[in-house]
Amino acid sequence: MGRVCIIRHGETEWNKLTKLQGREDIDLNETGLEQARMVGEHLKQYDWDHIISSPLKRAQSTATIIARTIGIEEVILEENLIERDYGEASGMTLKERLIKYPDRDYDNMEDWFHLRDRVHKVVLELAQKYEDKNILIVSHGGAINSLLYTLSNGQYGSGITKLHMGSINMLQHKDEKLKVDYYNRKIY
Repeated sequence: MGRVCIIRHGETEWNKLTKLQGREDIDLNETGLEQARMVGEHLKQYDWDHIISSPLKRAQSTATIIARTIGIEEVILEENLIERDYGEASGMTLKERLIKYPDRDYDNMEDWFHLRDRVHKVVLELAQKYEDKNILIVSHGGAINSLLYTLSNGQYGSGITKLHMGSINMLQHKDEKLKVDYYNRKIY
């Protein structure tokens, strides 16, 4: 039985400005770089075998800093860990989104059920591929929350939980299933 730890990337300037990032490729700001370093320091207490990341800069930078801190040489990129496509709302601040899309139904947004299926499927596949290994996964708020929602049958996750930047979500993979040990743990 392996441990699966899913980490939300560190802060970007767009996070600070409440701009919805979606698939926009924004890198970490200074706070985000420090959050990644602190997460890496915290994770040194465990043994990790692999680190897998969304290919977007903010996730990849977070993963690279963590990998360097815990002594893993390679960050494996996985396209299906990418953030939800928020369509026309991408780049808008919270205020702008609430004015234009009060129902939060953004034009050309990735379908909710597709997002949930995509993220659950890839994390389960990674857990099975590295079955007896401890793996770290770095992804995004919307993607991680969709997984948490799925695994908790809607008790937490999307629409309920606001994930902290750099938060840690620990899962177990056992009997072909994922189970949440804890979620949204902030270590700084």
